[in-house]
Amino acid sequence: MSTAPNRRAVAVILLIPLMVTLALWAFAWPAARIAPRDLPVGVAGPASAAQQLEQRFEQRDGAFDVHRFDDEAAARTAIEDRTVYGAVVVTPQGPHLLTASAASPVVSQLLREAVTASVPEDTPVRVTDVVAAPPGDPRGSALGASVLPLALAGMAAGAVVTLMGLRGARAAVTLIGAAALVGLAATAVAHSWLGALTGDWWTVAGVLALTVLAIGSAVAGLAALFGSRGIGLGALLMVLLGNPFSGVTSAPELLPEPVGAIGQWLPPGAGGSLLRSVAFFDGSAAGAAVLTLSLWTLFGLAAVLFARRAPAPAEPVEPAREPALTG
Repeated sequence: MSTAPNRRAVAVILLIPLMVTLALWAFAWPAARIAPRDLPVGVAGPASAAQQLEQRFEQRDGAFDVHRFDDEAAARTAIEDRTVYGAVVVTPQGPHLLTASAASPVVSQLLREAVTASVPEDTPVRVTDVVAAPPGDPRGSALGASVLPLALAGMAAGAVVTLMGLRGARAAVTLIGAAALVGLAATAVAHSWLGALTGDWWTVAGVLALTVLAIGSAVAGLAALFGSRGIGLGALLMVLLGNPFSGVTSAPELLPEPVGAIGQWLPPGAGGSLLRSVAFFDGSAAGAAVLTLSLWTLFGLAAVLFARRAPAPAEPVEPAREPALTG
């Protein structure tokens, strides 16, 4: 009896626990190790008082990357430009904390706790949310939950194009059309209906479409280069790693190193960062994310258009048997 079915059964038995373990590591480990790591924050005010506050931040070795500003106006500008997540302004009445919940509600809460713990117990801490999260999504939950559907949409587009046997320009046009429609539909839900995103409607739709296109074209390009194994590699990069490494639910600087940096090199993380920039910060600090998404898109479409896989070897055909002669 052939042992091939038995081998396949054993492979499935071993592969499923391995995949579950990998998924738990990718999703649970970064979430369980959230902490500030070179988190950009600002300090403004009189030199002597600001220096003391800066030293308190630096006592937590490697947690904060402190930027000095001359006054509150400069600190506000840095927050709006996404140079820092927040800033502490030293005033005669006590510290004045400037936050941006639109950049990360988790970071805003972390800064409140850090500043409150660094001042005497009876000292009041005034807090101003410079760039607040929209009323439709005050905790950033909808934005954080949007990365996985976008990754799945791009994954599905790339896999379907491959399994349907589309090649060349037809495959590229299909990927672009599917991404454009996803961008429009997702913007209608998140922007028009839920109110979780603000900013220019069409710009947001373009960012969502570019994110899906980068993921879909990358999956289709990997499949064009490596066959069906490329779809599995695309799922590993875009869904299993790209989603939990994106930092959209917290911030890239809160994830363990080098997870935060890796996540920004993948389309889900770059797409999430770009979406924040265009939805809440008028496109500030969007350049790196646009470049990342564009490179993934160009790589995938180039592979779809120009890669030529070698045809699978044909199975040997058994020679036809001559009919037996009857007596």
